[in-house]
Amino acid sequence: MLTLRFILACFILSSGQHREDHLPVVDNMRRYMVIKRIPWPWLRRDTTQNESSPLIPKEGSAKEDAEELSHVTTDLQSEANNGQDQGNPAFTRIHPRYRYSLMDYLLKYLLFLCNLLFTVLGLVVLGLGMWGLISKESFEQEKISSIGTDPMLILVTLGLLLTMLCLSGCVGALRENCCLLKLFSAAVLVLITVQVLFAILAYSMQDQIGGYLRSGMLAAMAGYQDDLDLRFITDEIQSNLQCCGADNYRDWEINIYYNCSAPGVLACGVPATCCVDPLENGTVWNSQCGVGAQLLDEFTAQSVIFLGGCLGGISRWIEQHEGLIGTVAVVAIGVQIMTLFITTRLLESIQWHKVNI
Repeated sequence: MLTLRFILACFILSSGQHREDHLPVVDNMRRYMVIKRIPWPWLRRDTTQNESSPLIPKEGSAKEDAEELSHVTTDLQSEANNGQDQGNPAFTRIHPRYRYSLMDYLLKYLLFLCNLLFTVLGLVVLGLGMWGLISKESFEQEKISSIGTDPMLILVTLGLLLTMLCLSGCVGALRENCCLLKLFSAAVLVLITVQVLFAILAYSMQDQIGGYLRSGMLAAMAGYQDDLDLRFITDEIQSNLQCCGADNYRDWEINIYYNCSAPGVLACGVPATCCVDPLENGTVWNSQCGVGAQLLDEFTAQSVIFLGGCLGGISRWIEQHEGLIGTVAVVAIGVQIMTLFITTRLLESIQWHKVNI
């Protein structure tokens, strides 16, 4: 490089054309060559061969490096062959990095949204149950002993279980927690199994279900005046199905207040929800419209109260809506099975991702 610069300088000096234009260049070249000849300390290069300068090629080392490289390559090939034969994990096939697919993300957030919706529903049911218990003062000292038979306790239990179950699925799907997802899938599987067994049992015992309903209806009628919950349920059934009593209107004799031997004004009567028109002039509720109805014959009583019992009304309602009931049952079971499938698929994706990441 220095020789080329020297030749270029000589060429410029020997050129007679525009000599005055090249004088600054020549001066710079001369100054650079003078500076270049000064032995500056930082421009010195240590060319001695020792162990502290491994990057400097040593004399006669090329042949030795080639021989050493060939030995190392041969050893690695033999070890790789032995590792593959013996199943050594160090030489096993490296799997590519696994990434979630679009379907995995869709299943994840679909499961999250569904469980979030049912979590809110569970909280609403739980709130209604607690509101019912508090409004009836069921936690008072004199009523706390009978809280176990309170129908509102069913709403509280159902809302609590639904909230906990769906919350575990919601958090498990969002946080990709395998433990919560396994707990959720196991609970859903148990729930499906219980419902299927209940349906089979109900179908096999359909002849006895009528007897159980009749016993329950009579028990509710017996406690009609003493329990506000039983009173509310009985009134709703009689007013919506337009019925009176379990089998007929004379079943109300089982109640101590509507029994003909009772001393009160309600003796030989029926509740106002048994009346055909309990509203006077369409505006005022007449709670005494059923007084003395048990003393009337059927021909006279049919213009005042409903003669048919509620068990027949329930049977007719089920027959009229059996298609809707079957559809709702199938859809409910289908949703639970689909939820179980989505949870299982998401669990497989999470576990596969953890293994291959």
